Amino acid sequence: MPIRVRVLPQLVLSATLLSLVAWAPPASAEGSAVPLRIATYNIHAGSGMDNVFDLDRQTAALRALHADVIGLQEVDVHWGDRSQGLDVARELADRLGMRVSFAPIYSLDPVTAGAPRREYGVAVLSRYPIRSAVNHEITRLSTQDPNPVPAPAPGFGEVTLKVRGVPVQVFVTHLDYRADPAVRTAQVADTRRIMTAERNAVPGARQVLLGDFNAERSAPELAPLWQELTDAGPSAGGSFPADVPVKRIDFVAVGEGIRARSAEVVAEAAASDHRPVVAEVAVSRR
Repeated sequence: MPIRVRVLPQLVLSATLLSLVAWAPPASAEGSAVPLRIATYNIHAGSGMDNVFDLDRQTAALRALHADVIGLQEVDVHWGDRSQGLDVARELADRLGMRVSFAPIYSLDPVTAGAPRREYGVAVLSRYPIRSAVNHEITRLSTQDPNPVPAPAPGFGEVTLKVRGVPVQVFVTHLDYRADPAVRTAQVADTRRIMTAERNAVPGARQVLLGDFNAERSAPELAPLWQELTDAGPSAGGSFPADVPVKRIDFVAVGEGIRARSAEVVAEAAASDHRPVVAEVAVSRR
């Protein structure tokens, strides 16, 4: 079952505010679009192509994106020595002055009693307040089980933002890496089911899907996604591997009411084994 945390804004009622209920914005204001800069980045647990853990380097790479919202994959939270036992999600958020929501794929007992749980998953960084957060389950083939079988597991993160009055549901995912597309096929079906249910639960909500899909746009297993979503990424340029990219497997995908304006794969070849993908979009207020 999804783990859902709701953050409700304080309700303040006054005669002045109540008087605004009867006021309706002009049609031009309702139809105006809100600009939003969105990025996705597989951060390789804080290590670059040289396998050296360096949060200063990664912070600089993230800051250079100038993004309002960033989806992160391969995020360690007290995972172990490879990331110095740090809460990488919180560290990056604090350094960038952004809000953060972390959705673990794995949450394991600590090696030492009393230490924090060892977690690994995906995260969303946002300059906008996070109104709610959910960690959904999708089909996974565990990398922690010596004899895994496909089964529902967490790590499909969702946050709801209020972007200048518009509810925006941001999902972040990391699809299966194996050559056999069977698990990715199941994950895509799960993704569509969950996103449809969440969209129906909040009429008028806009949706964004960010992530490392471990497949190129033309892959047959990804085809169902493009029935409801538009790839807002660039038409050319690879995101993996970072030093000499040969394919784009990292995506910013947007739903109805969001229009892609421009996009690029950022030429960052050192901070991770992936390059970030960033898109400028316009979010309709209608």
